[in-house]
Amino acid sequence: MERIMLAPGVYLNTIEAQKFNRCRISLHFRFPASRARATAHALLPLVLDRGYADCPDMTELSRRLAALYGADLSVNLIANGADRILSVSISGIRDAFALDGEDLTAQYAAIALGVAFRPYLVDGCFDTEAVEIEKDKLKKRLQAEINDKRLYCIRQARRKFYGDAPEGIERDGYLEEVPGLTPAELYEAYQEILRTATLDVMVLGADPAAICVQLEQAMAGIERAPAALAGFTAQPRALPRHFVEKLPGVTQAKLCMLFTSAAPLEVEEIDVCRLAMSLFGGSDRSRLFLNVREKQSLCYYCGSSLQSAVGCMTVDSGVEPDKAEEAQAAILAELDRLCAGPIEEEELEDCRRGLLNGLESLADSLSGLENWYYMEICRGGEVRTPAQSAARLRAVTREQVRALLARFSFSVAYLVTSPEGGADHA
Repeated sequence: MERIMLAPGVYLNTIEAQKFNRCRISLHFRFPASRARATAHALLPLVLDRGYADCPDMTELSRRLAALYGADLSVNLIANGADRILSVSISGIRDAFALDGEDLTAQYAAIALGVAFRPYLVDGCFDTEAVEIEKDKLKKRLQAEINDKRLYCIRQARRKFYGDAPEGIERDGYLEEVPGLTPAELYEAYQEILRTATLDVMVLGADPAAICVQLEQAMAGIERAPAALAGFTAQPRALPRHFVEKLPGVTQAKLCMLFTSAAPLEVEEIDVCRLAMSLFGGSDRSRLFLNVREKQSLCYYCGSSLQSAVGCMTVDSGVEPDKAEEAQAAILAELDRLCAGPIEEEELEDCRRGLLNGLESLADSLSGLENWYYMEICRGGEVRTPAQSAARLRAVTREQVRALLARFSFSVAYLVTSPEGGADHA
């Protein structure tokens, strides 16, 4: 990958992708999460996805994408620790495969840059009708959170874990704030992002020089003042806290357990983290899957994941309501055994091989390549290729895995169960 700085906080990243018959252009705006702006940030991608100044009608935008051999456009907001990332991406066939020799790259870039920098405005502000339509969609999404009990349980656990910390700001905003959000407030939040966000433009399989010219034109007149980003963080250690929420209609209880590393993880530890998670609960060869689920039959599913940017390990499980306490004890026991007991060569290598296969498959899709390199950029430090990461992964030892897992302490358990579940704590 080649990375050059075009302006303060603005980078052009070119990734080799000539083996594909498609290309991809993405703009990633990364900025600090804001409690005051959280609901506006959540609403913004919904409004931007409707069109832009040269193509304000959603139907016309769909026709334009279809005319470009079925190009795909997406606008999304994701959370990355205490930062937010607003992404505009477009993908379509490469210029070399255009039937009439069209300059498709220029047209793709015009759409993506138009959505990002030239939204459809009415009297210098976002269209009121469009904003009201998307506010209703956001409201329904927030109201429907409780319908997915697994996701609801995880989010409730995170709310207890982070409290008022910046990492706990809701990515989807706050239901009570949606009705009062105005087009003017939304436009102010958008303008702030243009001024303060770090912008990474990712180009795969297209001519970066042509895109660079269009990007500079799109950003002309914007006074840039990039804001400091959060970097790696971690919640402090605390005595474990247990929460139970009893909801009608729950047949399979949901248990979420959160652990903190207490101190920020290092970028150099990422490959150790990957192997540790695969061994603990991130694969079908993990201790949680083989022992807690298969041998002890204490849960329907049980897996672990690690958010390295915030030093938070999550264990997510579906259990019988009357087995929640037993399942929690078994999960903690497996973590203790990994930290202090033997790790067999076979299980370690099985997990390592699975991760290496995953790294090899990244090159099979444009989105996989882009996600890899952009996450490397977000972590800071050296941007490594999947092959370089694979080499480091091969060198990770069981002692490193033990040492990393031993840094995590149990912080929060949240159980969503039935009123008849009988559990007073998870």
